[in-house]
Amino acid sequence: MAAPNCTLICTLTCPPFLTAMSTPLSTSKTLHPAASRAGKTWPAWLREPLLHFVVLGGLLFVADHFLNERSDDPRTIVVGAEVDAEARQVFKASRGQDPNPKELAALRQVWLDNEVLYREGLALQVDKGDTAIRERVIFKALSVIDANVKLPAFDDTLLRAWFEAHRSKYDAPARYDFQEAVLAGDTSEAALRGLVDSLNAATQGDAKAGLRVFNGRPHANLVQSYGAPFAAALEAATPGEWRVLSARDGWHAVRLALVTPAQPATFEPLRGVVQQDWTDATLAGQRSAAVRTLAGKYKVKVETVRDDPARADVAKADTTKTGAATP
Repeated sequence: MAAPNCTLICTLTCPPFLTAMSTPLSTSKTLHPAASRAGKTWPAWLREPLLHFVVLGGLLFVADHFLNERSDDPRTIVVGAEVDAEARQVFKASRGQDPNPKELAALRQVWLDNEVLYREGLALQVDKGDTAIRERVIFKALSVIDANVKLPAFDDTLLRAWFEAHRSKYDAPARYDFQEAVLAGDTSEAALRGLVDSLNAATQGDAKAGLRVFNGRPHANLVQSYGAPFAAALEAATPGEWRVLSARDGWHAVRLALVTPAQPATFEPLRGVVQQDWTDATLAGQRSAAVRTLAGKYKVKVETVRDDPARADVAKADTTKTGAATP
C-alpha cells in the first residue's frame, strides 16, 4: 500500500513529468514492451518521491535567489527612468531647456557617483552618531507619517467648542502698569520701607532713588519675572500707593499705576485663527498617535541612575504608555 500513497503525494505536489516518474511500475508479466524499456531506463532511485522534493526545492531556491539578486542586491545599482526624469527636471529648472544626450549622460554619472558614495557611507556606518543625519532621517520618517494623516470634517460648532475650551489663548489678559523705585545703596527691606514711607508722604525721599517704569505687563509675565506671590500682591494693591513687595530676587519698592481689565475674545473675528490652531493641534495629535503606535513594536529600556527620580519617572511613564519599558 506504500506505493499508491507515494503516487498521491507526488501527484499533488510534483510537475507532470515528475509525477510520471514517480508512478510505480507494475510487475505483471503482461507488461507492455515500451513500459518494460522505461522501467529499465529509469533506475529505482530516480523514482523516489524524496528526490523529487529535493530537486523542486533546489529549483525554487535558484529562482528566488535570481529574482532577489536582481531586485534587492545591495551591490546592484539600477539607474531607472525616475533618475532620468529627476535629472531632466532639475536641468530644465536651472537651464530652461531639456538636456541633450551628452548632458543627460553626465547627469546620470553624477547620480551614480552620489549613489555609490551613499551606499559606501552606509556600509561604513558613517551615519552613526551624526546628529544632522539622524535629524534628516527623522524628518523623512515624519514626512511619511504626515502623508497618511487626514483632517476630519469640521464645522463652526466644532470650532466654537474648540474656541471655548482654549479661551485663555484668545482672551486679552488684564495688564498692569507699575513703577519701581530703586535705591543705589542699601536695598534691605528696612531701607526700602523707609523709602516707601517717604514716597507716600510726598517728601524728598524720591530724590535718593531711581525710577523704573513697566507698562502693560500681564499676569503671566509678572509671575515669570518676579514670582506668583509678587504678582498677587501687586494685582491687589491700591493704584498710586507705594508698597514694599517680596519677589524671588529680593525686595522691591513698587507702585501700581494703572490696571487695564481683561477683554474676552469673540469667535467671529478670530474664526480663521481658530481654524488654523485647531487644524495644527488635530494633525499634531494624529501624528503623535501614529508614532506611539510604531513605538509599540519596540521594547524600550530606560537606564536609570541611582538617586535620579526624574529618570525613574520617565521609566515609569514609558511603562505606562508602551507596556514594554524596563529599567
